[in-house]
Amino acid sequence: MKVVNLKQAILQAWKERWSDYQWAINMKKFFPRGATWDILNLAEALLEQAMVGPSPNPLILSYLKYAISSQMVSYSSVLTAISKFDDFSRELCVQALLDIMDMFCDRLSCHGKAEECIGLCRALLSALHWLLRCTAAFAERLQEGLEAGAGASLHTEAASWTAIEHCLLKLGEILANLSNPQLRSQAEQCGTLIRSIPTMLSVRSEQLHKTGFPTIHALILLEGTMNLTGEMQPLVEQLMMVKRMQHIPTPLFVLEIWKACFVGLIESPEGTQELKWTAFTYLKIPQVLVKLKKYFHGEKDFTEDVNSAFEYLLKLTPLLDKADQRCNCDCTNFLLQECNKQGLLSEVNFAILVGKRTSDREPQLKSSENANIQPNPGLILRAEPTVTNILKTMDADHSKSPEGLLGVLGHMLSGKSLDLLLAAAAATGKLKSFARKFINLNEFTTHGSGESTKTASVRALLFDISFLMLCHVAQTYGSEVILSEASSGEEVPFFETWMQTCMPEEGKILNPDHPCFRPDSTKVESLVALLNNSSEMKLVQMKWHEACLSISAAILEILNAWENGVLAFESIQKITDNIKGKVCSLAVCAVAWLVAHVRMLGLDEREKSLQMIRQLAGPLYSENTLQFYNERVVIMNSILEHMCADVLQQTATQIKFPSTGVDTMPYWNLLPPKRPIKEVLTDIFAKVLEKGWVDSRSIHILDTLLHMGGVYWFCNNLIKELLKETRKEHTLRAVQLLYSIFCLDMQQVTLVLLGHILPGLLTDSSKWQSLMDPPGTALAKLAVWCALSSYSSHKGQASSRQKKRHREDIEDYISLFPVEDMQPSKLMRLLSSNEDDANILSSPTDRSMNSSLSASQLHTVNMRDPLNRVLANLFLLISSILGSRTAGPHTQFVQWFMEECVDCLEQDSRGSILQFMPFTTVSELVKVSAMSSPKVVLAITDLSLPLGRQVAAKAIAAL
Repeated sequence: MKVVNLKQAILQAWKERWSDYQWAINMKKFFPRGATWDILNLAEALLEQAMVGPSPNPLILSYLKYAISSQMVSYSSVLTAISKFDDFSRELCVQALLDIMDMFCDRLSCHGKAEECIGLCRALLSALHWLLRCTAAFAERLQEGLEAGAGASLHTEAASWTAIEHCLLKLGEILANLSNPQLRSQAEQCGTLIRSIPTMLSVRSEQLHKTGFPTIHALILLEGTMNLTGEMQPLVEQLMMVKRMQHIPTPLFVLEIWKACFVGLIESPEGTQELKWTAFTYLKIPQVLVKLKKYFHGEKDFTEDVNSAFEYLLKLTPLLDKADQRCNCDCTNFLLQECNKQGLLSEVNFAILVGKRTSDREPQLKSSENANIQPNPGLILRAEPTVTNILKTMDADHSKSPEGLLGVLGHMLSGKSLDLLLAAAAATGKLKSFARKFINLNEFTTHGSGESTKTASVRALLFDISFLMLCHVAQTYGSEVILSEASSGEEVPFFETWMQTCMPEEGKILNPDHPCFRPDSTKVESLVALLNNSSEMKLVQMKWHEACLSISAAILEILNAWENGVLAFESIQKITDNIKGKVCSLAVCAVAWLVAHVRMLGLDEREKSLQMIRQLAGPLYSENTLQFYNERVVIMNSILEHMCADVLQQTATQIKFPSTGVDTMPYWNLLPPKRPIKEVLTDIFAKVLEKGWVDSRSIHILDTLLHMGGVYWFCNNLIKELLKETRKEHTLRAVQLLYSIFCLDMQQVTLVLLGHILPGLLTDSSKWQSLMDPPGTALAKLAVWCALSSYSSHKGQASSRQKKRHREDIEDYISLFPVEDMQPSKLMRLLSSNEDDANILSSPTDRSMNSSLSASQLHTVNMRDPLNRVLANLFLLISSILGSRTAGPHTQFVQWFMEECVDCLEQDSRGSILQFMPFTTVSELVKVSAMSSPKVVLAITDLSLPLGRQVAAKAIAAL
């Protein structure tokens, strides 16, 4: 018997009524080994012959069922063949096809090569499309005449997914008119399930039952207390990341921001800190919310969420009343006005909220003391446009109207005007521009030629005020806002040079013998003579910058003369009066050197230097001083107090600086004396954990401990405290609080946590017990949160509070974690791979290289970056643990870590930390029951890469 082709063989079997078993034997005789049945399209040929008439041919269908059961044909070829049938008017044929699909739908799998797995995924999409078309066709027969819509896309089969969504829309319209409620309900459930496919990676149940979110609270307190000058965008991104990781509903998210702001207003120390918090709450946070609005779909929806947040806030009457009492005004009203102005509230909602707060508000009885005091929120809101006007004034030619400019600056010095303006500038991102203009002014006043006495005094005052303001800015907001961008060829301004080399700062040790303190000897001699012999400082043609640089050497000579009996104390008084009599900046420069000098002296050598500081700190009671002297002395004393704080503590010395009635250094010296810092750390964390939130004072203590102990000590000890906790609700709270505490220096903490602490716990079997649930689950969650936060932001710049700390040397991480570079030829082949390549992962020649191959290498991520290197090695360790035969708490920890990674990922989050996971880890992970789902596989593989899609398809097909 000679058979020409497959169709003839099937027809002959039908004519001769072969049994399914006999048919299979004869088919193998007709078609000897060579091409597979899938290549010959056996499934499609059988279906084509079976579906010729109005009802299916049962004999030929039995051949197909036998072929499926005996694995002559693959599931993908059968599904593809079924999806080509489109005559839905033949109900019996459709029923037969559904029965065939029902044979194997609960055991779909593929253990072949990667391209075969990809083929099964394609076939599933086609089958899903066919099922929807089938459902729509039969629903349409119940309810005629409805039209279709349009859809979106998926990764590899965009056209197929578009067709599926097209059918879903059509189906939805038809189902709405079905009279059978049971059928409609079942069909709607199917549609809902299908629609969830693209969002299966990102849909989470939000925590509507929770009302407090300590991470958001602590982040806001940290930013308001320590980083007012920070850029808004990093804060916005960090807040959004926490919202996503912790699944916080938007109204409660906004509410927590407001709650933290009001707590900050209530507990902030009087003075500069109070003004900074007011500026943060009323100027910066509304702008942050404006930026947050862009992350949400639908502007109207976000304004409704903001309105809901305010409705919740207005129920917290005791908190709002306390804030009103502290600020001596209706704080909420000011905030509502600002949000309305920024378009965060509609006019209708604004009016309702204002009325609600007015009716709920406790009447404030104004005492005679505070009746005339203007509330800070109102002052800050008025200060913002004033900052803009001052910046414009500073842009003018200083030589044309120096007296007018002096009047403006003099007004800034009165009362708390300067701190108000600086806080407003800091909160709106204008402080750096503000400082730059004062540096330019200071530079302009360093020289004078052909000037009168009046002109010289105006120039001296402009120099002094600009110098004092810049010192005050550097001490209050950090020296980073003063420094300009380095550019070759440009001369560095005098103040920048002096600040970097001569100005004492926290953590900066100055050498009193540094060349910057040893200028031209002739200038020093003339300055000493001027200070010692004149009744007062001369002003005309005085080069103030040279005097400031020479004063240190002059003070050394004067000190030596005093100690050797050449000068009496009365002469010293006259000299110090001369130094501070006209321009206070000379006294600041003198004390800056004296602070460095005292550090180098023995106990019995310090008295005269400290006495000179005391003389320079007191005001000069004289009628022959320049304008705004008292205002300048107030700023000078604040600067001197900051400069001397460390050295006075180290030498156990007290100097009473003239008091303004406000603590100028509220967060300084908070650590209890004579207590080990580890005890302080564990105590403060225990108190924070018990309260459930971090306050401003605790943040400053923790920051001081981080400075003193270092990042590893700080992180390691706090992780030990976490692992001691055995109560589930406390471990979750501890994670939320620790994450916010680690934000003090998230980048460095993450390197230590992922690069040192976790590997130590996972590789030491004696520590595995500490990784049991609940502390192990909590640590996994914390590690993922830190990794995601650092990776999303590590390309940005470190904040000002982090720049002062030691940056880890990249070479330390390269030597600690050696990662072999990919061989170029193999890498290039992988980069150019496509869907039809042979199974790369199972190639025996590439097995050693593939054990660590990850998506990050195919994306050519820079592996010299410390964080990238640490992440790559952590995932190599995870892969090793999953592949080992030893199970224990460490393998359970790895599962929790990966589950948290999946839980925190956004849809289509390409380039996440999971790109560092070796591709081989996927097949190991799906062996774990909790991770064996298509959702997990799709989440942990990079579907933008052909190889990633092959790995995902292979893993899903094997489930």
